[in-house]
Amino acid sequence: MNTAQLIKDFPLLSKLIKLEEVSWFETKATNLAEALPFVGLNGDDVADASARLQRFAPYLALAFPETAASNGIIESEVVAIPKMKQALEAKYGQAIAGQLMLKKDSHLPISGSIKARGGIYEVLTHAEKLAIAAGKLQESDDYQMLFTDEMKSFFNGYSIAVGSTGNLGMSIGIMSAKLGFNVSVHMSADARQWKKDKLRSHGVNVFEYEQDYGVAVEQGRKAAESDANCFFIDDENSRTLFLGYSVAGERLKAQFDAAEIKVDSEHPLFVYLPCGVGGGPGGVAFGLKLAFGDNVHCFFAEPTHSPCMLLGVHTGLHDEIAVQDLGIDNVTAADGLAVGRASGFVGRAMEHMLDGYYTLSDQHMYDLLGLLAKSEGIELEPSALAGMPGALRVSGDSDYQARTGLTPEMMSNATHVVWATGGGMVPAVEMAKYLAQSAS
Repeated sequence: MNTAQLIKDFPLLSKLIKLEEVSWFETKATNLAEALPFVGLNGDDVADASARLQRFAPYLALAFPETAASNGIIESEVVAIPKMKQALEAKYGQAIAGQLMLKKDSHLPISGSIKARGGIYEVLTHAEKLAIAAGKLQESDDYQMLFTDEMKSFFNGYSIAVGSTGNLGMSIGIMSAKLGFNVSVHMSADARQWKKDKLRSHGVNVFEYEQDYGVAVEQGRKAAESDANCFFIDDENSRTLFLGYSVAGERLKAQFDAAEIKVDSEHPLFVYLPCGVGGGPGGVAFGLKLAFGDNVHCFFAEPTHSPCMLLGVHTGLHDEIAVQDLGIDNVTAADGLAVGRASGFVGRAMEHMLDGYYTLSDQHMYDLLGLLAKSEGIELEPSALAGMPGALRVSGDSDYQARTGLTPEMMSNATHVVWATGGGMVPAVEMAKYLAQSAS
């Protein structure tokens, strides 16, 4: 790969190499009708995923009592954070047009992160497929029957494997073990020790590697190939994971309707999603586009040390280039975002639906973590703060607003949603370490 020629063709790369914070909003974004064919999925696929989650709801309510109050539906609240908005405006000396909200996927039940959407959904999809093929289940059955020793014994004859930086492994490991599967999670060097310990406490086999996410995935894939009864969950290319995340769009729309929050051509919605390999934010953004159409504008946020999606989409090389190819180390405190090579499927599928990408430093994430804890009393893990500067970047970019036809009046009517991706299950001693890193 000729790095010098790449930098000449794409000058923004020189800033990425210097680990500078950047924003790139001059993307290939177009309207939903033109963008949809690139994804290869549609609203019917999302409706099918939603129906599957509904079928499993009685089982989940029984197997995980913390979901009983929501009747087995795994969902998070969306809350206004006006004090954080004021704190951001004061800290950065810039106004944020519209209202600022937080989508607390950080506090989703079972695994305490956005991965409880896609990871759990893919495990449930696989379990349903196996049980139906064996004649042990029909879609018309009450899925509570899966919470029996007989079904646990059945699933115990099968294995599941996944490579993860942490949160995906948590959701897949906990869900798979509960059903009865033999499950192995291959974890990269940046995975937090408490996540490994929690998985082991659920009976999950955890394999540790000194290398990054890509190596963990590759090792997990190799292990699965040697076992005909082992199902490998591929975070880089799984359309099933993607669809599990996409159900979030219709769920957020229902929450907005209940709260009487308008989203239309005069009341735009901006959503800021932390991005690792891309499956979670890609699926959510797809669901949001189906739910809100061209009135929602989605942005991916990445660490300066791991800007893999921005790099892949900006150059058009997608998964054919990694941040390490530019000498960027892919070492970040945002462990869930420590990915060097983006999903080629997500990058190619979603590049026409995304309004922008931006990066921020680890210290910036820690500072925002402290600011949110002080202003709103909400504690998140570092990666979950990646979305927080988005409203400042968009509100301060007059070129982007002009290019997309966003008038000052429309911006004043806007709703900004920061998608908090994890942190709800961080042990107190670990959270204290995060907060100690903050200069806020």
